[in-house]
Amino acid sequence: MTSPSERYQAAKERTGHARTRLAVFEQSLGFDLDPFQIEACRSVEAGRGVLVAAPTGAGKTVVGEFAVYMALERGLKAFYTTPIKALSNQKYVELSASYGPENVGLLTGDTSINPDASVVVMTTEVLRNMLYSNSATLDDLGYVVMDEVHYLADRFRGAVWEEVIIHLRSDVQLVSLSATVSNAEEFGAWLDTVRGDTDVVVTEHRPVPLWQHVMVGRDIVDLFATDVSFDEAADDSERPAGIQEKVKVNPELLDLARNESRLNQRSRWGSQRPGSGGRKYERGRGSSAPAAPQTRTPRASRPQVISQLDKRGLLPAITFIFSRNGCDAAVRQCVDSGLALTTEAERRVIAAMVDEASRDIPEDDLEVLGFWTWREGLVRGFAAHHAGMLPTFKEVVEKLFAAGLVRAVFATETLALGVNMPARSVVLEKLDKFNGEAHVDITAGEYTQLTGRAGRRGIDVEGHAVVLWQPGTDPAAVAGLASRRTYPLNSSFRPTYNMSINLIAQFGRDRAREILESSFAQFQADRSVVGLARQVRSREESLTGYEKAMTCHLGDFSEYSAMRRKLSDLEQSASKSKARSRRSAAAASLETLRPGDVIDVPGGRSPGYAVVLTPDTSAREPRPTILTEDKQIRRLNVGDLDGPLDVVSQIRIPKSFNARTPKDRRDLASSLRNALREHRPPRPAGGRGASLHATGTERQEQAIAELRRKLRAHPCHGCSEREDHARWAERWWKLRRETDNLTAQIRGRTNTIAKTFDRVSSVLEHYGYVAPDADGVPQVTPAGSKLRRIYGERDLLAALGLEHGAFDDLDAVELACLATALVYQPKREERGLRPRMPSAVLDGAVDILIRQWSELTDLEEAEKLPLTGEPELGLVWPMYKWVQGKHLQVALNGTELAAGDFVRWSKQVIDLIDQLAKVPELQPDLRRRCREAIDLIRRGVVAYSAVSE
Repeated sequence: MTSPSERYQAAKERTGHARTRLAVFEQSLGFDLDPFQIEACRSVEAGRGVLVAAPTGAGKTVVGEFAVYMALERGLKAFYTTPIKALSNQKYVELSASYGPENVGLLTGDTSINPDASVVVMTTEVLRNMLYSNSATLDDLGYVVMDEVHYLADRFRGAVWEEVIIHLRSDVQLVSLSATVSNAEEFGAWLDTVRGDTDVVVTEHRPVPLWQHVMVGRDIVDLFATDVSFDEAADDSERPAGIQEKVKVNPELLDLARNESRLNQRSRWGSQRPGSGGRKYERGRGSSAPAAPQTRTPRASRPQVISQLDKRGLLPAITFIFSRNGCDAAVRQCVDSGLALTTEAERRVIAAMVDEASRDIPEDDLEVLGFWTWREGLVRGFAAHHAGMLPTFKEVVEKLFAAGLVRAVFATETLALGVNMPARSVVLEKLDKFNGEAHVDITAGEYTQLTGRAGRRGIDVEGHAVVLWQPGTDPAAVAGLASRRTYPLNSSFRPTYNMSINLIAQFGRDRAREILESSFAQFQADRSVVGLARQVRSREESLTGYEKAMTCHLGDFSEYSAMRRKLSDLEQSASKSKARSRRSAAAASLETLRPGDVIDVPGGRSPGYAVVLTPDTSAREPRPTILTEDKQIRRLNVGDLDGPLDVVSQIRIPKSFNARTPKDRRDLASSLRNALREHRPPRPAGGRGASLHATGTERQEQAIAELRRKLRAHPCHGCSEREDHARWAERWWKLRRETDNLTAQIRGRTNTIAKTFDRVSSVLEHYGYVAPDADGVPQVTPAGSKLRRIYGERDLLAALGLEHGAFDDLDAVELACLATALVYQPKREERGLRPRMPSAVLDGAVDILIRQWSELTDLEEAEKLPLTGEPELGLVWPMYKWVQGKHLQVALNGTELAAGDFVRWSKQVIDLIDQLAKVPELQPDLRRRCREAIDLIRRGVVAYSAVSE
């Protein structure tokens, strides 16, 4: 029972809270805020920055929405930034519904709606560009919400987040929303350093419990031995003993894996696997008694998986398939199986929405868009969702899923990033994915991000994550992913050409270096240096102790030890040199052999004399086939020799000789012996090749002999404890090497970002984009000013193309085609020979780009900078057909491009051409052609997708 004073204090706090803006905001929500949301919102109301790290679905966006509310209450602007256009579009719709479309704007590079509104939703790149151009839109900006801020770890686009954080005015409050990361405190400490007072609010609690399962055949089996939710399975060293018992892996799954492994050892085919025997899932978290062992049924098909989830009340579900083709194939399989998840009334509603969304798309384009299969799947309640789809189609899927009309979605991992499509269940078909170079296991962080979609707040009492069993599944590894929810947030920041020239233009080179050194990347590097420095200090202390232990009363043992080490190094070097020389000479002698040569093989598997049958110099090292004196056929290689071979004679090999015939081998061996009776040279006493190598290492041998003489003459050589001292000296040398390596690492990590900036600046100076003024201070030149307005992976190459006239003689059609070469990134397997260009003028423009790219990459290689991507021509012909007004089917004919990919690349081409059109001092005629090119591209499905990507 509380005391009167405690009740008074509680009442006082309630009264105080009721008078806050947060209390008014909370009343508008219709639900109570969680403790972490209240804590973070109070920081915002107190005027502090805040970093909120919480699991997917925990409700961290409420904090961002409160920042928007605060801006409107105070008469200031709020920017809500996201990493992808789809999330920007979704947030724009939500905020428009809350505050009215007249108060909310949208900026996504190629889309501009109400840009001067009090609340503007945008992609992070748009805000970065505003900061560099000192846009008037930044006036009265009070709050910036950075949703999915952990995206700054992305190696391609992550630097943009750090640029924004560094360059925002200090009076702008920053609200950063992140997935749960293991180093939130470190990131928060950096934010506090560069932005001022920043609170870190971390929660690992999911409002909707998440239960982990494995689907074996058609049985859904619990992953853990007893009921363990997402929170309880967290990898926490301070977990109570009772909870530690709970996170044990279901032993029946472990038995299944062991039995499967034994069967696979018995039979390579592994076609029969043991029965699941697992605890089957029952509605609510319960489990039935273990099923009797039986012969395992084959893995369930995709339609069967969805049907089983439906029977257990686990729909709607998102199945993550790390392949666009796999997602589309899943929809076709479900259509072909006759699966239907909707009622007749629901089908009519879905059909009406689909037909309305597609009514402006030309009939000819519908076929290439895969419209009819897509429509049929939607009507039955399932669909795909991936970047290769038309953005309009993706938007329809998202709306229908949110409305509960689509119950099964097959998606790539991009859906896990921010788009609000929570489900009751999440299914993972595999636990590995192709990252563009190799198949790699998904990380614990990726597992958390994907399965975090399961469990709809306010709708579901619990969510479910289901991993499909397949041959080789390790239940313990799955449990490891499920019980480690966090991952480190590591910076991917590095100075780019555009970033560097903008910094120099705004702040000067010296100040730019200082700004870059305030990046999270340098912050992390400096923190790692602290740990390395601590190791160096510890080792230096040990070195001092070793020096005392090897002290000799007869003289300087450090000097003596250095001589011993130098002698050892010289002897090893001489030995390696001899070996290399012998191998090189042996290989050279093998390359000169001809059929019929009689040779003397000094060692290896076939020592003695032999005759060469075939030289075989096609391999990297020659491997001639020989016949020995005892009639054996052998392959000779460099490893069989300790020096060059001598040809001692030559015999004729009959044309009819067949090495497989014993008689032929016997006759040729007889001819070999006859030739040797006539000329069998004596073997050299020192071994074959000895004199050859002696001259090559003569200087080394002299140096070794001289060092040995000095060593014997040193006073410490006669010490009775010499070898004991030497052991301590050896330890000293080994530790010295390790310490020097650590010191080199420290040098490499100190000022790493500034050093990269210096190398980038050197390239800019080479091209005259930065040059010293009369006082010797580096300034941006007029040519460099053009680069300030060009953003992208090939920013400097685009600027060089402008400067060297690549765009001068192009009409609007050709200009659109050339721009694709500066944007398009094909899949690795798509790269090939340079295609023929649609016109000679365009071909000449491509030549200019390629020449500039070649010179640029030479410079980058010399400066040890990442190389700019080569101009890619795989989109030229599709774009050429498109801007000439051809149908989408015609434009994509002969390519592997999906319609959604073509739309996405077209949007990026439009974005680049728009940047070029805004470059200062551009020729009016070229600016006009840029506008014409944009109009030619923005038609049909590209135009329909303007607010949907």
